[in-house]
Amino acid sequence: MDLLTQFLPAALSPTVALILLATSMAGSFITISFGIGGGGLLLAVMATLLPPVALVPVHGVVQFGSNAGRTAMMARHIQWWAMGWFVAGIVTGIVVGAFVVIDIPPAVVQIGVGLFLIWTIFARTPAWMRRWPFVTGTLTSVLSMFFGASGPFVATYVKSLNLGRHQHVGTMAALLSLQHLLKTVAFGVLGFAYAAWAPFIAAMILAGLVGTWIGKTVLNKMTDARFKTALDVILFLIAARLVWAGLTTL
Repeated sequence: MDLLTQFLPAALSPTVALILLATSMAGSFITISFGIGGGGLLLAVMATLLPPVALVPVHGVVQFGSNAGRTAMMARHIQWWAMGWFVAGIVTGIVVGAFVVIDIPPAVVQIGVGLFLIWTIFARTPAWMRRWPFVTGTLTSVLSMFFGASGPFVATYVKSLNLGRHQHVGTMAALLSLQHLLKTVAFGVLGFAYAAWAPFIAAMILAGLVGTWIGKTVLNKMTDARFKTALDVILFLIAARLVWAGLTTL
């Protein structure tokens, strides 16, 4: 434990670090197996164990590493045609989120996003999400800067494309990799000191890669129909948690 402590930021104990490493592996396993959920799980656990000032920046760089690994593993399945305008929206949203103060209370954002996700599950995914990917990409990046995890919103966009399970996971991983990379750069420009967290972040990313490698075998054995059902179930649970968290805060 003493050796482990040398590589940890002062805000973390060895026990907390081990819990977060296990969560990173479990989160990556869930995301590649079912398309969504791992980033939200990791954010929820980190929110109870990390200092608030470090939560979104550290979560962002860990998610970049996890998604980059998933992108590499699923590269041949990525639907590059679906990324152009969405990527432009990601860049715009990061810039807006970094330099514009949004006065909407976080609880209202949680409730709004949660209700929107529930609606997209039980109704038809809004056509504008597919037709106007620039707008969708911008919104997801703004949410990511202030809320931490935008995976459910990105998943709704990718879901609207009606892809197979491998194409869904690969395309979403590529989009989230870029989003989290730009968010990490933005927080660095805004002054967050990543150096003290670097060894722990690297360990979190490695743990996530292990979870991704294990979870890929589950994805390969699953049918597209079961994948889409699992995706809807997990999206609903995430949405319900968002609404509940927002209501309890209000």
